[in-house]
Amino acid sequence: MTDSMHPHLENAQYAQIAPAPRISLQAFCETHELAQLIGEAAIDRRMEKAHVKVNMGGAQAAIEAYRTSPTPNVIVIETSASRAELIEQLDNLAEFCDAGTKVIVIGKMNDITLYRELIARGVSDYLVKPFGVMDFVAALSAQYQQDSSGSLGRVIAVTGVKGGVGASCLAHNLAWAISRDLDASTVIVDLDLPFGTAGLDFNQDPPQGIAEAVFAPDRLDSNLVDRLLSKCSDRLSILAAPATVERCYDFQETAFDALLEILRATTPYIVLDVPHMWTAWSRRMMVSADEAVLVAAPDLASLRNTKSLIDTLRAARKNDPSPRLVLNGVGMPKRPEIAVADFSKAVEAEPLALVPFEAKMFGAASNNGQMIAELDEGEKTAAVFSDIARAVTGRAPIKRERKGFLEPLLAALKG
Repeated sequence: MTDSMHPHLENAQYAQIAPAPRISLQAFCETHELAQLIGEAAIDRRMEKAHVKVNMGGAQAAIEAYRTSPTPNVIVIETSASRAELIEQLDNLAEFCDAGTKVIVIGKMNDITLYRELIARGVSDYLVKPFGVMDFVAALSAQYQQDSSGSLGRVIAVTGVKGGVGASCLAHNLAWAISRDLDASTVIVDLDLPFGTAGLDFNQDPPQGIAEAVFAPDRLDSNLVDRLLSKCSDRLSILAAPATVERCYDFQETAFDALLEILRATTPYIVLDVPHMWTAWSRRMMVSADEAVLVAAPDLASLRNTKSLIDTLRAARKNDPSPRLVLNGVGMPKRPEIAVADFSKAVEAEPLALVPFEAKMFGAASNNGQMIAELDEGEKTAAVFSDIARAVTGRAPIKRERKGFLEPLLAALKG
């Protein structure tokens, strides 16, 4: 077995790891280092449905444990035994394993012959130490995704750190840039059911949308979702909000899970327009997304809220990239602003992008139901959205020959 069979994962590959299903897993470790690693994996967001128990004692402890107890869905065994001793231990364990139980062996021997022998004896996988937390999560997830075709869609959640900072506008222009500039199929999910603006921003008035999906979970499937999507272009669709206050929209924490699971299986990129609120379900959207984008204005309230959100999301997403920060409306005339350098230092995060204050252009786009790229003939502001799109999708940034139009603005703000 070669190292390439279980490579260490980079941040960009995390989006391709499907959440583990509702399974029971028991690990039997020989070292405290592996026990700690599996413990950390157990609290990753992709493992929330799995019930994980970590034991010490290795293969022998597993054999003794299952003499009188049923086996779980997955048994993980760490071993330092020789080939012959390991084979004997696995043969003994097989006598007590229930049908359907998967066994993952973890060892130090990087040996393709051993790997093939273990697979021939029914072992599900063999991992060679050392590896990281996400390597283990990926290996476990792969056991339940072998029949899955295609890659999982990447979920990008966008929210404002306070009201009125233009998070919805950014989310919509970001999705437009992904679909147009990267030529990738994209869906916008407007989660602000009472006041969402996705329909207005794209000059659409669909009769159905996300409300029909979330309030009829028993009918939810890929065919229904496809009917509810409103097409904006060949590559971009929206799942519009009803934008009415005729009813209250109180949701359980997992209300949107089934919808997102369907979208991830059919769409390369899903942009969530998350309203400025902090409920169990909105927190879940930001924590469970592959990319979390925070939109802020260069003012004191935004600074305070950004710091709070970044700290919370970093703690909840230890195995994921840090939240992305976008400063919007930078350079508004006569408005005192916190310098970019001071803002970054206070929140301990560098902005991914600065979107300049362009009241006339953004106002016209909003009133006309158009995107900035459709109005920005010089493509200066549109280029910012394109750069954000490349960053959150893991694409290489475009190297621009000319001097960036924000550089004078940045110099003035930092000064």
